[in-house]
Amino acid sequence: MTDDSQLDDARLAAETASAAGELLLTVRAIEGDALTGRELGRRGDRAADTYILERLAAARPGDAVLSEESADDPSRVEADRVWIIDPLDGSKEYGMPSHVDWAVHVALWEAGKGLTAGAVAQPAIGVVHSTGDVPPPPPVSRRRPRIVISGSRPPSFVFDLAGELGADLIRMGSAGAKAMAVVRGEADAYIHAGGQWEWDSAAPVAVARAAGLHCSRIDGSELEYNRPHPYLPDLVICRAEWAPEVMAALARHAVGPGDSPRVAMARAYIRSLVSHDASHVRLAADAWRVENGERTGDSGVEIRDRLEHGPEYRPIRRIRDLQFHEWHHSVVARFVLDIATVPGGGKPASEMSVAVTEHFDIPAGEIRSIVAVIEPHPQNS
Repeated sequence: MTDDSQLDDARLAAETASAAGELLLTVRAIEGDALTGRELGRRGDRAADTYILERLAAARPGDAVLSEESADDPSRVEADRVWIIDPLDGSKEYGMPSHVDWAVHVALWEAGKGLTAGAVAQPAIGVVHSTGDVPPPPPVSRRRPRIVISGSRPPSFVFDLAGELGADLIRMGSAGAKAMAVVRGEADAYIHAGGQWEWDSAAPVAVARAAGLHCSRIDGSELEYNRPHPYLPDLVICRAEWAPEVMAALARHAVGPGDSPRVAMARAYIRSLVSHDASHVRLAADAWRVENGERTGDSGVEIRDRLEHGPEYRPIRRIRDLQFHEWHHSVVARFVLDIATVPGGGKPASEMSVAVTEHFDIPAGEIRSIVAVIEPHPQNS
């Protein structure tokens, strides 16, 4: 039996990510027929998160942890060592039997040093890349660069950028899968904008840096981890020989400010009103919500469940005229909801609109409370 106390950090990261990946394969094999794609992803996420937390607690009991699937402890910001983990990166792809583009991320951040160890496991293809043994990417002879991008939400500017570079675009799930494609030389760059979290990129960046790749924000600035708000919206991982050209093209095409961390959290909540998927909504365990003076949620679990299954959200068809205002810990969102009305008397369904104001209290990395005011919209009259 392996003695965790004798493992160096890179080896611990690799063994932990690998074992969590094997667990995910087992969950997928046993429960894949019984659970829907989303529920299978959540089942796998919870199982892998529990395993990784227990393994790290046994091996490094004094270290802090930042995990996508666990409540955020603000005291981690003052810790000397913080493990940043994503138990299942690409849960959507994991829930689709034909997909192999999902991963497990385990990374270590140290005060004054940044990312010092990490591993990305891709269980479906039997591969684990670690900072302890990753080689430089092999040389390639292709003349057109290959850029991997999100399969579901690619940056709007990336198509013009690809045209300028003469690049081929490859859509793929999971940040880890995309980053490791560059590490292995299957692609030349991975570009993302529009929203990510520290756990999405920490392990991939640690491994990519160990392989000698360029890693930065899309504006060329440093990627910083273990911040009070773990929102890290954009990322570039690129072969060193392509970096000057890619970064110069990004400077011309990737313009405009992105969301702040708090606005990003509020936006994720508002998107879920239509998508009925609250997987990316960060809610504190004791979060609460009030709507027009009535309590509509007493915990993060209850609010998330109502977003996904509550009948009051099913008729929502679209969100428009969305505006955000932010100060201190507060974000106020104002928008219009178009809602389908129930048909009656042989008449087809129609729509009505309501004006919504939602006040979010976000003191740290999770939404603590939501106060909503819903009013008739003038266009209804």
